[in-house]
Amino acid sequence: MTENPAASSIALALQVLDDMKAEDATVIDLVGKTSLADAMIIASGRVNRHVASISDSLVEAFKKAGHESPKVEGVPACDWVLIDTGDLIIHIFRPEVRQFYNLEKMWGADRPRERLDG
Repeated sequence: MTENPAASSIALALQVLDDMKAEDATVIDLVGKTSLADAMIIASGRVNRHVASISDSLVEAFKKAGHESPKVEGVPACDWVLIDTGDLIIHIFRPEVRQFYNLEKMWGADRPRERLDG
C-alpha cells in the first residue's frame, strides 16, 4: 500500500486493537475508491462486552492523541460498532455479525471492478 494520508491514524488504531486483543484486524485502503475516508479497519471482538471495550479504548486513544472526538454508532447493542475519525473508519464486529455483513468482500481487493482495473 502506498503512503496513505491516514497512516498515523491507522497505526494508532492497530496498536489499540492489538493491545485490546481484537481479532482478525484488516486494513482496507480507500484512497481513490470513496470520499468517505482514506482507510477502513475491520476487526472482531469475541462478545458484546469485548466489542464495547475495544471501542471505548479506541475513542480514548484518539482523544489522547489530540484528534477530535470520533463519531461512534452502535454502542447500545455492541454487535457492530462503527467509529469514524474523519480520515479512518473503524468497524468492530462480533464474529457472526462480521461474517453476515462481509464488508471485506464489499470493499476489499476481490471486488470484480478492481480485478478488471488491476
